Amino acid sequence: MIKIYGIKNCNTMHKASDWLEEKNIDYEFHDYKKLGITAKTIKIWLKIYQINLLINTKGTTYKKLSDSEKSACLFDDSGIKLMQQYTSMIKRPILEDEGLLLLGFNAAEWEAKLLNITKNAPKDQK
Repeated sequence: MIKIYGIKNCNTMHKASDWLEEKNIDYEFHDYKKLGITAKTIKIWLKIYQINLLINTKGTTYKKLSDSEKSACLFDDSGIKLMQQYTSMIKRPILEDEGLLLLGFNAAEWEAKLLNITKNAPKDQK
């Protein structure tokens, strides 16, 4: 099943969930604020995306970090710890689905990549 990581009150998250619902795609929502995030999960993401792409540098949380914390974000181990401590600084949404990882909401990209997978899935998995 598709899993979406993000924060409930994020406008981009609302757009992503509305899009999924319009397409009748079931998903599980993982709220960073309530559930946190494991280092293991972030390390999986780092196999696909560089750490600087996983961090929402435009957000308030990142902007409030000290210069030394911002520098530490560039290194996997310290960056992972900071993302776990300040979950709001993780870019959102992040969509996971059996080997597919999409970062941020882009309707055209989701249409091309996600709907192609769901159209080709066996009927009992749709």
